[in-house]
Amino acid sequence: KKVKSIDTSRKKTGIFEFDRILGGGFVAGEAVLLTGEPGVGKSTLLLQSLKNLKTLYISGEEAAEQVKDRADRLGVKLDDLMFSDTLQVEGIVEGVEDMKENLDLIVPDSIQTVYSKDVDSAPGSVSQLRESSMKLIRMAKDTKVPIIIIGHITKEGEVAGPKTLEHMVDAVLQFEGDRVSAYRILRATKNRFGTTDEIGIFEMKGQGLEEVNNPLAFVEEDMQVKVPGKALVGVMEGKRPLFFEIQTLAVPSILAVPRRVVKGVDYNKVLLLLAVLQKQLHMSLGKFDIYVNVVGGVDVKSTSADLGIVASIISSVKDIPLTSSMMFTGEVGLLGEIRSIYGQDRIISEATRLNFKKIYSSKTSKTIRDLYRALSS
Repeated sequence: KKVKSIDTSRKKTGIFEFDRILGGGFVAGEAVLLTGEPGVGKSTLLLQSLKNLKTLYISGEEAAEQVKDRADRLGVKLDDLMFSDTLQVEGIVEGVEDMKENLDLIVPDSIQTVYSKDVDSAPGSVSQLRESSMKLIRMAKDTKVPIIIIGHITKEGEVAGPKTLEHMVDAVLQFEGDRVSAYRILRATKNRFGTTDEIGIFEMKGQGLEEVNNPLAFVEEDMQVKVPGKALVGVMEGKRPLFFEIQTLAVPSILAVPRRVVKGVDYNKVLLLLAVLQKQLHMSLGKFDIYVNVVGGVDVKSTSADLGIVASIISSVKDIPLTSSMMFTGEVGLLGEIRSIYGQDRIISEATRLNFKKIYSSKTSKTIRDLYRALSS
């Protein structure tokens, strides 16, 4: 049987960061799963992104008046947006078939509210999610109209529903950030038509989300302040270096099992680095409650942050002030060695351009013992 040709033409949205993460825009018939914490700004991101596209917005969580109020606040015109509260997937498929020539995009918000008449269980159940998603994705492929499926996440931060949901779609985007922080990050954890290395950074303002291009957006301006327990790390996010501030607080513990509280970096990674410090530097960390946090309410997943975490712990435990003009980048191995990381030269070059006075990496320190001696001198 002859293989059908694939339409690789892309439709652009209203936000450059969104297009860049997808690889340049939406491919015809592409299915995208967008997830995030409640209230993080998924609907705001969508309304701003879709203002240039003829969109069918299927809402099971908000009334038309609520969507319009948000659009008015954001200054987004809804001339090309068609609103529907039809949640039966068979009705959605039938309606899209009749109007597919006038559509650029379909957005069900959320998939947990859509149901199929062929399944007896309640909306949001595993069987309903599987059946409804399959029919919507098949509809997108047949009509060549891209679809963004909004999905909930569990309290552990995973996509709610069956794992097959992530396998069925072409791209999985995660919109993350602390609701008390103004910054948001859009990550691709799966992308059949582009890379998963890129991220989009946004700042939530009164007029909606604004793209952030400043690599020092998460760092305070005064780079001469000396504070124990604070270290700046450089990481590669996609093709651009970014800098984050990691803070560590170590205080004497009165508990039999000292506390370890971690936010913004992987908890198990911090435990691993603490074990390396105890072994290689003979530090008695069992006497301290240790709190590690990434400023800005964002998550740093790169191993480039290892050296900065180690430096902030040493600084807090030994009360060694670090200035904001110091930058750390590098992976720390189990034997205490400091390894080079992807994009290290690019990070160092950008840090030099931004006037960081001291840059610590595998080029300046071979082990964490070397780092400790450099910080103590």
